[in-house]
Amino acid sequence: MGADAVRQDSTLARFLARVARVEEREAPAVVTAFLLFFCVLGGYFAVRPLRETIATILGSDRVADVWVVTSIGAVAIVPLYGWLVGRVRRSILMPAIYGFVALSLAAFGFAFRANPEDMAVGAAFYVWISVLNLMLVSVFWSFLLELFDSAQAKRLFGFIAAGGTAGALVGPLLTDLTVQRIGNAGVLFIGAGMFTGAIVAQRVLVAIWKAGGAGQPAPADRGLGGNPFAGFSLVLRSPYLLMLALFVVLISTVNTLLYFEQLDIVRNTFTDVAQRTQVFARIDYVVQTLTVITQVFLTGRIAAHFGVRALLVTVPLAMVAGFLSLAAIGGFALLAAVMVLRRWGEYAFIRPGREMLFSRLGTEAKYKAKNLIDVPVYRGADMLVAQLQNALKQGGLPVAGVAMLGAGAGLAWAGVGWWLARRAEGGGRPAA
Repeated sequence: MGADAVRQDSTLARFLARVARVEEREAPAVVTAFLLFFCVLGGYFAVRPLRETIATILGSDRVADVWVVTSIGAVAIVPLYGWLVGRVRRSILMPAIYGFVALSLAAFGFAFRANPEDMAVGAAFYVWISVLNLMLVSVFWSFLLELFDSAQAKRLFGFIAAGGTAGALVGPLLTDLTVQRIGNAGVLFIGAGMFTGAIVAQRVLVAIWKAGGAGQPAPADRGLGGNPFAGFSLVLRSPYLLMLALFVVLISTVNTLLYFEQLDIVRNTFTDVAQRTQVFARIDYVVQTLTVITQVFLTGRIAAHFGVRALLVTVPLAMVAGFLSLAAIGGFALLAAVMVLRRWGEYAFIRPGREMLFSRLGTEAKYKAKNLIDVPVYRGADMLVAQLQNALKQGGLPVAGVAMLGAGAGLAWAGVGWWLARRAEGGGRPAA
């Protein structure tokens, strides 16, 4: 949708102003960002059930080993991305990234069509999508942090995040409805098509950005320069960024502890591979339905009225209660409820709040340090926690013991979130 069309649509402008306090001059950028995130997460979540199905075939032990490779890939991609963002204009780099993903998904689709049982291709796809999905989300928010200032971020990021959630709802719904007819290879082509849409939306958003259409000064469209490894030094020199990295480690810890319990239950309950894909798709779109309603109507208002602290602390404390309930009661129904709570809370509150923490940082930190924290730090924590969890379970640790570890991680997560929010809302740049 072009900028003029959005301005002329007074009905849409009134709706945006009412639900998300969007000002008229911001509407073109907000709508385009909403559509871009819809395509990005729609494409990813369309193929995500296939990743989870591959995980059930590989089994928990092999998935834990695959996560070692994933963490290596996540570290390797940081200097490559740092080199690209330092030397390539963002107006070229951003659409090109989505084009590369679309082509890659199509290539995996052809590979699965040729040999659906090839688990070497399956493992390669699992690693590739696990690295790329975090980078894609990080790249999206890095660009948004240039487009909007910190005050705008509080008002608008919840609504824009709802675009991604809507895509994350539509993607698995399409997979659920079509996978029995088109197979897993066909699902990958659906994902490639949605990333093709992301290319178009990103080009429109770049045009708005270059014209200063979101109320910010027109930027210099050039590479950032600097060292490809600058993200490492930026994080190591900054207590604020180090705490942000710890916050992400604790998110990963809670997620991983629940993830492997989920894999075991689904593998033992459903024997048909396509049925497993459907199960994961249905879990996805149930969570996303709850999330999109929250993001459209609540997230921005909560951040504006109660601050980022409310977004960052509430969910970890809820997870402490959830893990303690699992330790005391256990059972599939309760585990499913905690999984839904965790994912809904992360998408509706934690992720937008986490992006707001970067809003006061410099441009280089928004791209290079953010990408380091979002990708290799996250995936490295995934790998370490997965290996630890497998070792503890093989040593006889019961599900209740895993739940108690999760409760401790949730409590630490809440404490770090509180510290970060206090620093971020104190004014000035908190990175030093």
